[in-house]
Amino acid sequence: MNAVPAPEAVQALAPTGRLRVGVYPGSPFSLLRDAATGETKGVTVEVGKALAAQLGIPYEQLEFPRMAEILAALKAERIDIALSNATPARIHDHDWSPPLLVVECGYLVAAGSPLQEMADVDRPGMRIGVTEGGTSYNVLPQKLKCAALVTAKTIENAISMLAHKEIDVYATNKAILFEMADRMPNTRVLDGCWGVERIALAIPPGRAAGMTYLREFLIDTKASGQVMRAVARAGLRGIVTE
Repeated sequence: MNAVPAPEAVQALAPTGRLRVGVYPGSPFSLLRDAATGETKGVTVEVGKALAAQLGIPYEQLEFPRMAEILAALKAERIDIALSNATPARIHDHDWSPPLLVVECGYLVAAGSPLQEMADVDRPGMRIGVTEGGTSYNVLPQKLKCAALVTAKTIENAISMLAHKEIDVYATNKAILFEMADRMPNTRVLDGCWGVERIALAIPPGRAAGMTYLREFLIDTKASGQVMRAVARAGLRGIVTE
């Protein structure tokens, strides 16, 4: 973006003088950390840094255990921006940009599972893990007829539950599912999907000048290929074109 942001846009997006960006670990959308080097990557990290650079202010990364806590912090204005699924239920608490990406939601099945198709999941006795406060936690109760939902506190908690057969499958967007499958031998992401997530940037309401600039920033960032380069570096999979 060549345009210099107006002072009121900078003030609206970062009233403390730094851009406070909420992230949570284990998601290529948000934050991945190399265990050996400590290097971080993720779409939120890269887009947040790029936005801070355009605004001419410092980037501050604030880490939370899961997305629900990021959105709560955003509502309380303890952070300035987040990247998440723009659901109808969330539009009342935050202002949302147009989507950056659309990704499928699906299921990761445990090692040795006989499940082969999406239709096999919703049946009596099946235990589907969902992260507390996440999209799956809020959406799947309306979609399922027979299977039971089991709440996980975090992605790491879900990995442990799946490994110890405390759940039969885990449900979330496929970007996270493929990341989990890479860490868990013989687990599988089932073909098909039960929905999609429209991933967008969210800011606290009442920052109209900030949202106006943010929309322009995203148009330029997507057109330049910066978003897809961040996607490639994070190894993000499951994206669909609508």
